[in-house]
Amino acid sequence: MTDFAAFARLGVATVHEAAGRTGVVDLPLMQVVPGSRAAGPARTALCAAADNTMVHAAIAHANAGDVLVLTSVAPAPVALLGELLATQAKRRGVAAILVDGAVRDVDELAAIGLPVWTRFVRASGATKGEVGKLDVPIVVGGVEIAPGDLVVLDCDGAMALPSGRVDEVLPLALARAEREAAVRQLYEMGELSYDLQGLRELVEP
Repeated sequence: MTDFAAFARLGVATVHEAAGRTGVVDLPLMQVVPGSRAAGPARTALCAAADNTMVHAAIAHANAGDVLVLTSVAPAPVALLGELLATQAKRRGVAAILVDGAVRDVDELAAIGLPVWTRFVRASGATKGEVGKLDVPIVVGGVEIAPGDLVVLDCDGAMALPSGRVDEVLPLALARAEREAAVRQLYEMGELSYDLQGLRELVEP
């Protein structure tokens, strides 16, 4: 069973580095709940343009611990998610929501406390009635995310990892975190990366 809590603690940068510097979602994401972090299997929704019908569907089909990843055929600054949908998602046990689009009701979303990351904030609301696709591979910020892939989110943004690599990457990420903790102690004692990484000899031969 995947230890999603461990991935959440490790965070985006560490998992990205351990995975071979892959998977970073290249979007300017806003972290709606400051200090939040999350990790879990992706539940994807591909919406019609400016329509959030499939967001309702994704929440209705969500399992506890899922990370909803929402996009559309034409991502735009139109709110796919607001307070009422987030209330339902939290009740369903959703771990987090990544929105390649906009959200609104930001103060209310923060108060609800469900971790949300979004590309835009706009009051403009989506329409309903256009059927998109649920649980299909989608591309968000240049990264293909398939249903069940690992999604990690924190203050640095988001990254995704194919589900087949999760067991391989977790021990690598844990080992990286341990090495960084040891090096941090050296820096706190006054050592310099300039010397420990051999950069002084490179710059000042």
